[in-house]
Amino acid sequence: MSEKEESSKTVEASTEAPQQTFEIQKIYLKDASFESPQSPAMFQEKWEPATNLQIGTKQQKLGDNVYEVILNLTATITVNETTAFLAEIQQAGIFTLAGFEEDALAHLLGSYCPNSLFPFAREVISDLSTKGGFPPLLLAPINFDALFAQRQQEEAQAKSDADGEVKH
Repeated sequence: MSEKEESSKTVEASTEAPQQTFEIQKIYLKDASFESPQSPAMFQEKWEPATNLQIGTKQQKLGDNVYEVILNLTATITVNETTAFLAEIQQAGIFTLAGFEEDALAHLLGSYCPNSLFPFAREVISDLSTKGGFPPLLLAPINFDALFAQRQQEEAQAKSDADGEVKH
């Protein structure tokens, strides 16, 4: 096969498959809050913390193939059932996602993008706890694929339940 024939086959192949693009444009801290309602008394307590972590994500389309994804984390740390501190953050990113089917796009926005944001959010939470006078709060890794699958299943079940109510 000559070079000319080979290059024409490459062009044909590239026109058949859509070009997929995943690009991180910007990662930024959108909002942060830290509260230590029982300090300085809390610093006198024996440090045996219990951690409650709430996680959420939001997405919005900013333009053609451009999306903002926001990872919301709320960490409530208690000692002896008293709140030692509360840290809330919104870690955000702007992503370019093009050429993906609807299901793949939903998975990227609901799992892959939050997973990309998590290390930055984890660092902010750790810094906030340290600056508040507490030991660094090192969050364990989160399986965003499992959370996304669970959310999809819950939405499907809610839709199924709603469809069942209409049929009665």
